Amino acid sequence: MTPSPTPAPARRRAATAALSAALLVPLAACGDGEAKPAAGARGAHLTVLAASSLTDAFKAAGAAYEKAHPGTRITFSFAGSQELAAQVKQGAPADALVTADTRTMDGLRAETGDATVIAKNRLVIAAGKGNPFRIDELGDLADPGIKVVLAAPEVPVGRYGRQILDAQKIEVKPVSQEPNVRAVLAKVELGEADAGLVYKTDSAKSGDKVATVEIPDAQNAVASYPAAALRQSRHGEAAAAFVAWLSGPEAQKILQDSGFQKA
Repeated sequence: MTPSPTPAPARRRAATAALSAALLVPLAACGDGEAKPAAGARGAHLTVLAASSLTDAFKAAGAAYEKAHPGTRITFSFAGSQELAAQVKQGAPADALVTADTRTMDGLRAETGDATVIAKNRLVIAAGKGNPFRIDELGDLADPGIKVVLAAPEVPVGRYGRQILDAQKIEVKPVSQEPNVRAVLAKVELGEADAGLVYKTDSAKSGDKVATVEIPDAQNAVASYPAAALRQSRHGEAAAAFVAWLSGPEAQKILQDSGFQKA
């Protein structure tokens, strides 16, 4: 006896079931038995704008992040925080931002996601090699015979420097005002200035090119480094993942090994 044809609705239900089963096969391959890629870490190329004082630490951090997230690339652009803020406001193509002060980051709330402080820093006096002028304290910078270089007042380290000098009622007339902390340090390293106020981490990287004079905590300022993903990023998930990683143990060890303090 010839079997009756299967009704059309039944055939459609059978086809749908077969298609669903086929789709479930590759999904099952990504089950608990197989490691899944980290969120936002699938081949993104991130551009991170970062304060110049983070240069050395972030180069190491970027390499560590790329190793832990295969397929992800990170390109850093280092500059003074005020320059980075201007780039963000002008719509420069970037994914995350890390500044050397909360004030600059707060001024960019419309352009960033939530910011998290990832590290802190303190100021020191960077004196010429061997400290020929025997600079021992902040008050020595007021000597008109000593050429002092500071960062410009719109730069976080320049603002911090003036803050601590004003608090101690020390009047300093700098021979130049530089766009970032690395430029201040370079002037002292090259002998174009006798002393400058820089971050402790930058002075430490100079080795014996400069003499580091500590500033007592009671007279010092604490620099905070907030990090945030940028709303304009084309890789928002990956940018947020990198910012979150900066607060994790691996990144924190790199930062602290570079002389930064815990947030």
